[in-house]
Amino acid sequence: MRAIGLVPHPDRPAAHALAATTASALVAQGIDVRVPDSLADRVGLGQHRTPDQGFADGLDLVIALGGDGTMLHAVHAVYPHHVAILGVNAGRLGYLTTVEADELAALLPVIVDDTVDAFDVSERMAIEAEIVPPEGPSRVAHALNEVVLEKIESGRLVDISVSIGGSRFTTFSADGVIAATPTGSTAYAFSARAPIVSPQHRCLVIAPVAAHMLFDRTLVLGPDEQVEFEVGARPVAIAIDGHHGGDLSPGTRVMCRAAADPVRIMTRRGRAFHQILREKFALPDREPS
Repeated sequence: MRAIGLVPHPDRPAAHALAATTASALVAQGIDVRVPDSLADRVGLGQHRTPDQGFADGLDLVIALGGDGTMLHAVHAVYPHHVAILGVNAGRLGYLTTVEADELAALLPVIVDDTVDAFDVSERMAIEAEIVPPEGPSRVAHALNEVVLEKIESGRLVDISVSIGGSRFTTFSADGVIAATPTGSTAYAFSARAPIVSPQHRCLVIAPVAAHMLFDRTLVLGPDEQVEFEVGARPVAIAIDGHHGGDLSPGTRVMCRAAADPVRIMTRRGRAFHQILREKFALPDREPS
């Protein structure tokens, strides 16, 4: 490897310290270390600043130091470039991460050695969301976990109509609706009691949030089925991977589909999805009685 990007959590001193020691170790191995300009001074790594716009150009790997939020930040820093992202857990749950903070120093030589097959790179489906307001230009956003349309006013339901493959399906009267990837099935969709889906799948998970209607079930759709949401009489907010993407006026349409480019996540070889799930959620491991 010749160039590695670091994306530490912006407000976590432990992540800053870990990033500093990691940067020094990488530089000692002759590796070009980059940190996005928007983070560099904040995390104390101004000497490695790189313009955000060109951060991904020529990178071999990005190391995210934090929790799942930091992983998502790293994803958006490099997407749609095919740069692998390694998550180091310097946060709480860290479901998307594969290395613990106290393991990184010992594993770093293995991570940067292209001849050692200790890690795999899995390609995760992303969502492409096209946002089309009644007036004004449309825009496109991408998400690794989910796209969420949710109410703005507390105590007021919103109506969001749903069409699948160009055919009207129903209108959810709810607090909101989630369009999630398999990777995102363990994020916000999990709290809405949507199914957990292996990230090896390619599908769209459509989950209403606190629906006030008889039909409140989650839909699992194929990757080639486009879903269109249309905002009803009350405006909603849109969130892309947990980040506020603005308010949507009535009549705004949001088309969600599988993105053409995947997100590349580095994981430890031999750690199956269900094993990570068991560890992160501390599932009991009892013999049947």
